[in-house]
Amino acid sequence: MIQDMMSGGASVEETLELWARSLRSARDRIAPLFTQKRVVDSACAFPDILIGNEPRKTGWMRAEAAGDPGPWRQQALLGRGHWDADALRDVVREHVVEHPGTEDGVLVIDETGFLKKGQASCGVGRQYTGSVGKITNCQIGVFATCVSARGHAFVDRALYLPKDWTSNRERLKQAHVPDDVVFATKPALASMMIERSIEAGVPFRRVAADSVYGVGDVERTLRRAGTGYVPGVRGNHWFGSWATSPLIAGEAKDIAANLPEQAWHRLSAGSGTKGERLYDWAYLPLADLDAEEFDCPIAGSWTRGLLIRRNIADGDLACFTTWCPKGTTMQELVNVEGTRWRIEECFETAKNEFGLDHNETRSWHGWHRHVSLVMLAYAVMAGVRYQANSLKSKKTLHRTRQSLSAGPYRKSGVSS
Repeated sequence: MIQDMMSGGASVEETLELWARSLRSARDRIAPLFTQKRVVDSACAFPDILIGNEPRKTGWMRAEAAGDPGPWRQQALLGRGHWDADALRDVVREHVVEHPGTEDGVLVIDETGFLKKGQASCGVGRQYTGSVGKITNCQIGVFATCVSARGHAFVDRALYLPKDWTSNRERLKQAHVPDDVVFATKPALASMMIERSIEAGVPFRRVAADSVYGVGDVERTLRRAGTGYVPGVRGNHWFGSWATSPLIAGEAKDIAANLPEQAWHRLSAGSGTKGERLYDWAYLPLADLDAEEFDCPIAGSWTRGLLIRRNIADGDLACFTTWCPKGTTMQELVNVEGTRWRIEECFETAKNEFGLDHNETRSWHGWHRHVSLVMLAYAVMAGVRYQANSLKSKKTLHRTRQSLSAGPYRKSGVSS
């Protein structure tokens, strides 16, 4: 992890100091959430352990890293202790707003699976997860990630409970699910997270999401808030236009198939590990609506549209419903959609480096506590990475100014 930060250009000493300072700040933020000193100590040590080099973050391994004789303190922190995981989530969100957050950020919504054996873990069941690309025994967590030019980190999370859980009160009681928790679809969970982010002042102008979240609750929430969006939709989603010539109507995949070749434009959706992520794109504005017509707090005309991405290699199509201020360019919409892969990077790093999927608790609060502590560790890492990159930028600028001030004659030793 330290080596990863050094790629930003900061020295070993500078990187270690950034880590130490950020971890101290994190401890100071979360300490007031706990009433017992031993729980405070365990909670404050948790991010340090997650950031460590242990390949797995199980209770025994965390205990060994903390110098405990057994996993009992770790189990007490996640299970028997009395503290509010949502309060910790709010602390994480505040940290992200202060560091990677910027006013032109994008909030990305997606889900990930947590493979499980047995039926006791809260929310577990046979359900589809994109993590393995099939129906399997797992839990599903819905997450919100704030993405900006400064970095990206989780700001919210929710455990999805299938109907066979919410309809069984005895099962809910055994998993310590609060009495006020009822069935909510994944888009409804996402909508609640978006509303919480808006109320908390998370800086974002657009929302990107997987096709599961493309229509319904999420759309209504964002329109009322005056926030643009570029979520995916399935190919059979119906689109219709009005006041356009010619009129557009039909399923997204059919509309895409009938577009002339000149409608497609090759654009980059951002830089990836192998360079620019180039695709062919088409954008169809479908209708303009005045803000007053849908109680939007931001005045002016807004455009509903259809954005289509075509893979250069195999022609595979992906479709997106869009909502944005009139005059928004296709490249701007492509840039928003291009942020969506960042949450996949968050999932991969959080699982491989911070033990996001190494949760051994079975209860509702155990899941939320473990995930929130991992979110804290990830937020600290994101902040340190940004600061390390900033140090590199300042050093580069300083060396450039020194070089320019020296001039060609000074370099050769000849006085001017």
